[in-house]
Amino acid sequence: MNALPPGSTIGILGGGQLGRMLASSAAQLGYRCHIYAPERDSIAAEVSAAFTSAQWHNAEAMTAFARDCDVITYEFENVPVGPLAKLPQDLLAPGPRALEVAQDRVREKRFIEDAGGRPADFVAVDHDSELADAVTRIGVPGILKTRRDGYDGKGQWAITERADAQGVRIPETGCVYEARLNFECEFSVILVRSRDGEVRFWDSTRNRHDDGILAHSELPAPAIVGQQVDKARDMARKVADALNYVGVLTLEFFATSNGPVFNEMAPRVHNSGHWTIEGALTSQFENHIRAICGLPLGATDSLSDRIVMDNLIGEAALDLAGHLSDGRAHVHLYGKSEARPGRKMGHVTRVG
Repeated sequence: MNALPPGSTIGILGGGQLGRMLASSAAQLGYRCHIYAPERDSIAAEVSAAFTSAQWHNAEAMTAFARDCDVITYEFENVPVGPLAKLPQDLLAPGPRALEVAQDRVREKRFIEDAGGRPADFVAVDHDSELADAVTRIGVPGILKTRRDGYDGKGQWAITERADAQGVRIPETGCVYEARLNFECEFSVILVRSRDGEVRFWDSTRNRHDDGILAHSELPAPAIVGQQVDKARDMARKVADALNYVGVLTLEFFATSNGPVFNEMAPRVHNSGHWTIEGALTSQFENHIRAICGLPLGATDSLSDRIVMDNLIGEAALDLAGHLSDGRAHVHLYGKSEARPGRKMGHVTRVG
């Protein structure tokens, strides 16, 4: 496709903070954004030109939304794929196949294996009666995860001994039981792929999670990440090429003594890449907009060899003056009205 001219409309499916930051980057380049989300209130809509509040399966609303858009992207990987099949497929960037893969943990892991990658040992568990056998095959400790809809530690249960599996009810959508790994750290590979197949990577941060929620990302990452990042990048590039992907794609890995082990992928901009707003020549958000609009990609070089990003979770976000008392701090608050425990309210980045 030819590059979309400024003034064109970018449709964003999902109305949260990632959509908000995408819309801000789009506005910088002269585009207008139209948000589509089931919620009546949307923090992404607050900074966008138009907002449709309707359910995903509302065909009339979805069709009207698509008519207003020159390209449509996602800030949320759990957008139902069914309604998207009725839209012009050349509008969607990335294509819906990336959503189909990422929405099912078992399908995702098998896709990675087919592409030559290595996830932790796993077994699909579709019925209550299958869990005991899965635990026997994989061993303990392990993690039981829902196949669909889990994020930020939700839909996951630790199995530390065989007795933990007794009485567990498997949801209709199924689960996956996977081995718990010994690893030195977690890291993410974030890439952007253009419409003509050019791929660029940002530096990989070390990521720390608290209660399943990303809390902290930092550069430089430990030496083991540097030793394994090329292999992880090669895996991520193969995934992006196999999906004919357009935009920003994230794959998370465990750095282990036996090399990088795949954890999960996100077909969208990613929390562990928020540091790129101030810390890279081109942020993940701007490069996603560039890619889906057919524009040249921006350089992804880091602006410092020391960058730290901390999520502001729950009431930690309320002390704005305290965060800004550090003159190096770049504070982003997402405009959410209620600071609930475990809720991402914003982030702060320090460069250098």
